[in-house]
Amino acid sequence: MNRAIDIITMGCSKNLVDSEHLIFQLEQLGFNAYSNPEHLHSGIVVVNTCGFIDAAKEESINLILELCQAKEEGKLEKVIVMGCLSQRYKKQLETEIPQVDRFYGKFNWKQIINYLKETYNVQPKANDFQATCSKVNRTLTTPKHYAYIKISEGCDRHCAYCAIPMITGKQVSRDMKDIEYEVKSLVEQGTKEFQIIAQDSTSYGTDNYHHQALPELIERLSDIKGVEWLRIHYAYPNNFPQKLLKVIRERDNVCKYLDIALQHINDDVLKRMHRNITSRQTQDLIAEIRKEVPGIALRTTLMVGFPGETEEAFQQLMEFVSKTKFERMGAFAYCEEDGTYAAKHYNDDIKDNVKQARLDKLMNLQQHISEEICHKRVGDVCRVIIDRKENDYYIARTQYDSPEVDGEVLIHDDFHLNIGDFYKVKLVSANEYDLFAELSNQ
Repeated sequence: MNRAIDIITMGCSKNLVDSEHLIFQLEQLGFNAYSNPEHLHSGIVVVNTCGFIDAAKEESINLILELCQAKEEGKLEKVIVMGCLSQRYKKQLETEIPQVDRFYGKFNWKQIINYLKETYNVQPKANDFQATCSKVNRTLTTPKHYAYIKISEGCDRHCAYCAIPMITGKQVSRDMKDIEYEVKSLVEQGTKEFQIIAQDSTSYGTDNYHHQALPELIERLSDIKGVEWLRIHYAYPNNFPQKLLKVIRERDNVCKYLDIALQHINDDVLKRMHRNITSRQTQDLIAEIRKEVPGIALRTTLMVGFPGETEEAFQQLMEFVSKTKFERMGAFAYCEEDGTYAAKHYNDDIKDNVKQARLDKLMNLQQHISEEICHKRVGDVCRVIIDRKENDYYIARTQYDSPEVDGEVLIHDDFHLNIGDFYKVKLVSANEYDLFAELSNQ
């Protein structure tokens, strides 16, 4: 059997990891699995959906409808839907989009595998298929030199606006030994850079180790030979593990980078959001992080238009961003999520055009900040990893740049460079978000 199947992943890197595990299991069944949504290779498509915010849900639904149309035209054989959107709205989706062959939740991999086995009468490559699937195994869909490592699933926080705990359930941290095994296995396959991800990475271990075990985990992973870069994502500001800063500062292969979503700075908004932190505590934490890890790049995510956000509260947020000068920042406008505390108890009282205007102002401010920071780096010599080649340039990143979400370093192809290798470069110019460099002899 040599049947092809396409896996299309929507949403975040945590979904991507789920798809990579599913692809591995499908390959054990003898399927040729593909993950390029721009070019389908088969008549069977599995869509791993996102259900976080309205825009992501709409994108997932539009894709499903497009695929169902292709199925009705005879271009596809089966459309299978899984993931967060399906986990949350399975019954509703089954009624509204009956053209889909099967809907599965976020954690129903075994059912998907069994359905495909029965439908196509396929058998696993090895007799120990079920044992193989229970191990930490995956097929990377990223370039082989970097990977995302999901250290836990679920979230115990109860932010007023967020539906994630309803989708993923309570936090379940992975065993450190399993994570170490996965990283070692990927290093053996040529992976050098690892993005540490979770719904709330700084709470890792509080369920099974009864303390915040992220600092210990990062230390253990940084000890693995062949791990060149470790980068930490999705930290939470409340009850931040201070020991982590020492690890970031002292370990050369732990990137001087931290992704920590703050959402807002106004005390009233933070209280209504159920963030369990004050404006003063937030500012003190940022000061402490930058003091303990000089030169660290901070990435944050902010929200505008939350119910009750006054013009004064928004101006406070603007002043905070202007003063703090985050090296990396993303933002989005509040949208009401079914079943959340905010949806049940607050009136979504800010008009969409006001939300969009605030979002535009905030991102315009950040663009100027980013441009200023980038230009200050011109003349620096730094280490970069090569991700790919586009036209006349090699596209690279520094330790301060995470894949997909941050700026890049462009190096003219005057010399041949190897994808996935590290090089020392000198930064020679910049624009708002990206840097331009040439190879350095220093």
